[in-house]
Amino acid sequence: MLGYYSKLSSEVYDMDKYIGLSFGDVEFYSDRLASCKGNILEPGVGTGRILIPLLEKGLKVDGFDVSAEMLEICRNNCEKRGLNPKLFEGKMETFSLGINYEAIIVPTGTFLLLHRREDSIKALKNFYNHLSNGGRLILDIFLQTDLSIGEGSTRTWETKNGDIITLESKIVEVDYINQYTISHNRYEKWRNGILIQTELERFPLRWYGIEEFKMILKQIGFEDIVISADYEYGQYPTKSDQVITFEAVVNK
Repeated sequence: MLGYYSKLSSEVYDMDKYIGLSFGDVEFYSDRLASCKGNILEPGVGTGRILIPLLEKGLKVDGFDVSAEMLEICRNNCEKRGLNPKLFEGKMETFSLGINYEAIIVPTGTFLLLHRREDSIKALKNFYNHLSNGGRLILDIFLQTDLSIGEGSTRTWETKNGDIITLESKIVEVDYINQYTISHNRYEKWRNGILIQTELERFPLRWYGIEEFKMILKQIGFEDIVISADYEYGQYPTKSDQVITFEAVVNK
């Protein structure tokens, strides 16, 4: 069973989406969370690109990830900046903590990695149960616009020591009924023209309709749902390539 975000892909993620890079999301989440006095949780924390700026603003943020490799990079990134947040390994659909959070955030479409509907519903219910009364869920999704099986893409990165990492990616499965794609990503690391490391990754992505996802949130019990596009608060999406953010409140 192939996983995702193992050693090479985590290394690439840290180079490609480095700490300090923003797509408008860092500023958006910082602004939306500015009034939070309590604890915040980031499932799928990755390498800390969102977490670290929030911590540096004085917010109290915990994080977890399914990838031990990602968490190791995140801890190192935090230590370099004198930060020591609570970080742990866990899954969105099964984590269980004896604490309620004022906010739970899932930026950058990470939630779409839960490609099975039952897992995504379980995760959203888990978020709901871990939020305090009046707490907020803020979560990004994006629409899938390329569903072409077999068409590949290639990207290349150079590491600090001069190694070359290549990524070949192609969609190998599209399930229109259950609304997800499976891609195979092949990472290779080269040194002086010699292949020294390789990694094959199975990368799932689910897609939702915008109103479909809003309805799911409502059915779980979330209220006061605000939909934003490209990190413009309250601006409803008008284009298929926009990042879509849902903000929803718990009233227990």
